[in-house]
Amino acid sequence: MIRKITQFSFSFIFSLSLLSVSSNAEDPDAIDIADRRELFVDDYLVEVLEGEARQILNHPVPREVVFVSNRPWEGNGLNYVTVFQDGDSYKMYYRGGDYDRGVTSLHEQVYCLAVSNDGIKWERPNLGLVEFEGSKDNNIILTEKDKDLGYICHNFSPFLDLNPNASKTERYKAIGGGPLFPLISSDGIIWKKATEEPIVTKGAFDSQNLAFWDTIRGEYRAYHREFRNGRDIMTETSDEFSSNWSKPVFLKYTPSRGGELYTNQITPYKRAPHIFLGFPTRYEDRGLTPSTRHLPQWKYRQSRSKISTREGTAVTEGLFMSSRDGSHFHVFQEAFVRPGLRTKDSWFYGDNYQNNGLVETRSTLAEDAPNELSMYLTESTLQNGKPAKLRRYSLRMDGFVSINAPMRGGKLISKPIRFSGNKLYLNFSSSARGGIRVGFMDMTGKALAGYSLNDCPWIYGDSLRRIVEWKSDNVVTSNAGSIAGQIIKLVFELKDADLFSFKFEE
Repeated sequence: MIRKITQFSFSFIFSLSLLSVSSNAEDPDAIDIADRRELFVDDYLVEVLEGEARQILNHPVPREVVFVSNRPWEGNGLNYVTVFQDGDSYKMYYRGGDYDRGVTSLHEQVYCLAVSNDGIKWERPNLGLVEFEGSKDNNIILTEKDKDLGYICHNFSPFLDLNPNASKTERYKAIGGGPLFPLISSDGIIWKKATEEPIVTKGAFDSQNLAFWDTIRGEYRAYHREFRNGRDIMTETSDEFSSNWSKPVFLKYTPSRGGELYTNQITPYKRAPHIFLGFPTRYEDRGLTPSTRHLPQWKYRQSRSKISTREGTAVTEGLFMSSRDGSHFHVFQEAFVRPGLRTKDSWFYGDNYQNNGLVETRSTLAEDAPNELSMYLTESTLQNGKPAKLRRYSLRMDGFVSINAPMRGGKLISKPIRFSGNKLYLNFSSSARGGIRVGFMDMTGKALAGYSLNDCPWIYGDSLRRIVEWKSDNVVTSNAGSIAGQIIKLVFELKDADLFSFKFEE
């Protein structure tokens, strides 16, 4: 838990706390961050917030609709989407299906493949593999009519295996079905079972369940749905994909689960793979309330309720959470993506599903703007007679959560840390009048000579990678190598600014 101390009381309380902390350089409580990029998606590094500094959840920005499920084999059941970058291209796996009022299936479920060169414009390759209504001119890779793999077509979830020891013929892997079976592929198109035995049998698998290779811990990790006071998530690990999976355990949450979680969409963050990020779909059913009648399409909502009550009353939206061990997650209680200000087909169950995967794409704001992160959310899903859509949402690199302060100012003081490297870089944003200063202090609260807040000229602008400099005796330096290996505390002072991440480097 982050301690929040007011400006009035901070100096006295903080001075006392510092006196009680050992200055021993071998303090076992010091966090060795080495040269990792660190984000503020939890309270792991934060000891205290002073003044008006606060930790805030930032929200992705809706961009263009990048995909419309308007082919006969696709229908309105566009859900359980997986997107990942594969070399210079992007792959999107998505479920096709058509449903009457969200429940009754009008044709078989299929899984399809779309490809892109930029993550924005998507194409359907004509694969010629699966017949649909008398033709193989489509991008279908799997159908529930398949006698061997049809069982996975509801929740097929592939990934690109980053295990350095993985066979080239098994470069792509996936899990699916209920119970969960392992699948392998050499090209991401033709799939087969890795084993005739399921790898996970305990759970409720009617959801998007997923797996990946954890590059930091050197193991496979999987997440799947189970019920515990509503929809919840379990996890398991294995040193080999097709067998030897650990006993599933429920996730732990701080401060709480934040509601029922329909999907999990957990992934290691590429720029800081020691941190797992989760983008689950929160399932919220408040029943029939006065507000329900004012949600879009009340008459149609009533019609859906005649088949299943939740089809008229339940709502789905995006949530955000993070973990440093894969099992215990810090959950932000507020919605990451709200259902939104749309007058049709919104605020329904099945809408606003966040995809599995987070990819880097070029910015569409300006030619010289840095790359950004993209994710894709469903719109108009399960609406009778209408195609579903995928809308791209963008976020700055590392921009999920920030330490923010208004012009009145605030400070963040870190827990005791060690670092390696000699230069400090910030991912930050400020107004023209605001900014950030950075200082080092020892365990007694004394500023380190030449590296105090007052030695740091105000840093202002907007950058993914701004070097921190200090000025002492009219000499400007960015070299902090003499501090590396020592136990210190970082102090960030902010005015009308956001700090997203920092990183020490050589």
